[in-house]
Amino acid sequence: MSAADLPLPFPTADSKAFWDACADERLTIQKCNGCGVAQHYPRSLCTSCGGHDLQMIEASGRGEVFTFTINHRAPRPAFAENGPYVIALIDLEEGPRLMMNVIGCEPSDVHIGMKVRIVFEQRGEMKLPQATPK
Repeated sequence: MSAADLPLPFPTADSKAFWDACADERLTIQKCNGCGVAQHYPRSLCTSCGGHDLQMIEASGRGEVFTFTINHRAPRPAFAENGPYVIALIDLEEGPRLMMNVIGCEPSDVHIGMKVRIVFEQRGEMKLPQATPK
């Protein structure tokens, strides 16, 4: 099975702008115009102050591995050919933490604190952000 056979996220009214930006290979996050806090995933209110004055901003696409796991056992047949693979929490320079795969290196090379940049993987009709060593 190919990447096109893997499951896709389901965009919501709050996340549509994020996924639209990913289609253009741009990583965006929300920023509260009230308190200035950046957040991810997109939602209708600020998790810091509860405000509703939010905007999508373009992120640098740079970050570092906060923590990770190497998955050796595929949860579904579509993931089997990708194993073993890394699932990581990536701290973006702007502050938010995103979960994604680390690709472009051996799973054993991934380490906490590793500098990464965001790339996009074509998956069916969507593009998903992934991390790769910087």
